[in-house]
Order: sequence, then structure tokens, then C-alpha cells
Amino acid sequence: MNKMIFLLLKRQSRFPKSIWLILCIFSLGLVNVWQPTQATQVAQRTTSQNAPTELRNLLTQVDTAASKGDVKGVLQFYSPNFTHGDGLNRQTMEKALVTFWQRYPKLQYTTQLQSWKNEGNAIIAETVTNITGLPSGNNNLALNATIRSRQRIMGGKIARQEILSERTLITSGTKPPQVDVKLPQQVKVGQQYNFDAIVQEPLGEDLLLGTALEEPIQVNKYFNPTSIDLQLLNSGGLFKVGRAPSTPGNRWVSAVIMRGSGMTMVTQRLQVVR
Repeated sequence: MNKMIFLLLKRQSRFPKSIWLILCIFSLGLVNVWQPTQATQVAQRTTSQNAPTELRNLLTQVDTAASKGDVKGVLQFYSPNFTHGDGLNRQTMEKALVTFWQRYPKLQYTTQLQSWKNEGNAIIAETVTNITGLPSGNNNLALNATIRSRQRIMGGKIARQEILSERTLITSGTKPPQVDVKLPQQVKVGQQYNFDAIVQEPLGEDLLLGTALEEPIQVNKYFNPTSIDLQLLNSGGLFKVGRAPSTPGNRWVSAVIMRGSGMTMVTQRLQVVR
């Protein structure tokens, strides 16, 4: 039995990692890059309940268009000069959304406003977006993503967006592994860090294949799939020690774990700061 399961898994051990990387192109949510005092945080939570109607309508309309897979409907709320912290612009974001929604035609976007403030003639809004999708048609993958971001809104359009944290879970099969991931949100340049992806339930006679991957967040990563090789795991998960690069930036850290009855992929964003 173990040999049959291993052969089944081995035949599936290479696949494009870009499935979940494209998830973070479109989002409306993330934590602040500044560190406010506790009193400021309370004030922000209060003011989010009194946000301008125009701001709340904007977020609702973007969610509605995104849930319909309406690319043009989404882009009408983005400035022609839109910029993104990952290097995307309006044109590359459109291309990535089209590709992603062709693969996942039925997604649900839900955005919650966390805080907002006026800054000159702009509004700075912080939000959390949840993206969910169930298997459909020939696509047997289910996904759940939570993305926190900050956007600068001018003239009723989103002019700038920063993604500061994200977590994407993709599963397939009848019984995908339940995985608990432990990864710091932020590390300093050159700092060593631990990345653990632990399978929570007993494995029985199942064999596990898996791998961990860390890579810089760059525009080309949204469009060029990364094939990965899965290796036979000798324990109930992945336990890796990484080292942050010598320059600041954002990284994607991913774990893929597969058993005979399913597969789980988890990706989180890691900030590297000075």
C-alpha cells in the first residue's frame, strides 16, 4: 500500500507554484508600516466606524466586481498611474488578474475596513481582504487567502497599494493534510529564522512528500510559474532553518505537503528589514 501511494504521489511531484503567488496581486488589506501607540490604535478603530460613505462604497464595489471576475469593473477604481509595493502597475495587474480568474472563475472577495485617515487630498485606508474559492469544474483546488494592505486613495480611485502581510492556503483531494505553519512576520537582514510546517493529524500508513521554498517577491514571479520538486519526508512535516538576505525586501516562504489523499500548500509573506 505504501509503495502504491508513493508512486501516485511521485507522478504529481512537479507542479506550478504560481497558483497561489498571483493571489496577492489584488487585495485590499494589510497592517500599517508605522507603529502607532495604543491610544492611536484605539482612535483608528473608532474612526473606521465613521468612514466616509464614498470610501465604504468604493470597497464594496471593488469586492463585487472582483467576485464576479469583472476585470474592467475592478480597474475602473484604480488610477491610471496606479503603483504597487511589489512593482506592479495597472497594466501588469490587469494581466495577472485575467490569468488568475481564468483558472479560478468563482472566487468570493470580502473586504473589511480597519482604519482610515485624511492625508492632504488623499485618504489612507487600511483593510483586510479574505478571498475564498471552492473546487469547481476541472479545478479541484480550494483556496483561502487573507491579505492585509494599505492603500492611498485620491479622487475616488486607488493610487497606491502596499501589501504588508498575507497568508494563502490551497488544498486539494479528499483529505488534505492539516498543516500548522510557524514563521515570523518580520526578520532583520542576515537574520536566521525557523520555518516549520507541521502536519497535525496522525499519518497512519501514509507517506508524505513535501518541500519548502523561499523566494523574492518580484513582478516576473506573478507570470512565470516556478516548478518545484517534492521530496519524501521522514517526519510529520517540514522543519527548515532559513537566513534572510543582506538587503531589505519582501519574500514569499512556502510549504507544500502531499499525501495519498490530498495536498496542502501554504504561502506567507516575510518582511526583511534593517
